[in-house]
Amino acid sequence: MTATIERGSATASVNSPEKSSTRKRPGGFFSSSNGKKVVMAVTGAVMVLFLVAHMIGNLKIFLGHDSFNEYAHALRTLGEPILPYRTLLTITEIVLVASVGLHMWAAISLSRRAAHARPVKYVAKKSQAGGYTTHIMRWGGVTIVLFVIYHLLDLTFGVVNPKGFDSEPADRMVAGFDPSRWWVTLIYAVAVVMVGLHLRHGIWSAFQTLGWAKRNRYHVLRVTAAAVSVVLVLGFLAPPLAITFGVVK
Repeated sequence: MTATIERGSATASVNSPEKSSTRKRPGGFFSSSNGKKVVMAVTGAVMVLFLVAHMIGNLKIFLGHDSFNEYAHALRTLGEPILPYRTLLTITEIVLVASVGLHMWAAISLSRRAAHARPVKYVAKKSQAGGYTTHIMRWGGVTIVLFVIYHLLDLTFGVVNPKGFDSEPADRMVAGFDPSRWWVTLIYAVAVVMVGLHLRHGIWSAFQTLGWAKRNRYHVLRVTAAAVSVVLVLGFLAPPLAITFGVVK
């Protein structure tokens, strides 16, 4: 018994799955998932550098009001007399705001792309670790944004600070975390802890995105991410707690 094969069926062109899967997305590298991850890693690094510098500046309150006020004044006079007053600080703020915006854009885009790639939810039990990370990164980001807005209104612009805008920076800081405003310190502490958890996962993700997270470096890089987060959390919590409990007055 013989089988009959139609002429041309064996030689018909077939679309290669490899070619279709590697088709470039319109918009270039930064529209791809890898490009968005790079954006998140770079902007995250910018924000970490800012946090480190900001933490060091905040710790100057332990050296006295004059030291803290001199630090705050120096930020506004960097580059003088070559540059006008507050020029470099304004540029730094613009870069920081742009980094935050791009970071959020990349995170939201990646989240939506992942949701579209898996439109049907599986019935299988979800990973507790994955759910924990998702909640920390999602709600942690929202908490951080809201906290930063209040923090600026309180200590930078003095809108919600008892001392107002015309007072010295050290006086605003001490008044902002006065024992009578313990609830502000509590909110600050919760927000800073959320920043630390967000930061630990973000640093580790950046290591993976940049290709540094090789198997033989896993332990060292995870410890590094955790250590940076712990140092920043403790550094940011020290001044407000010291003021609230009367160590700094």
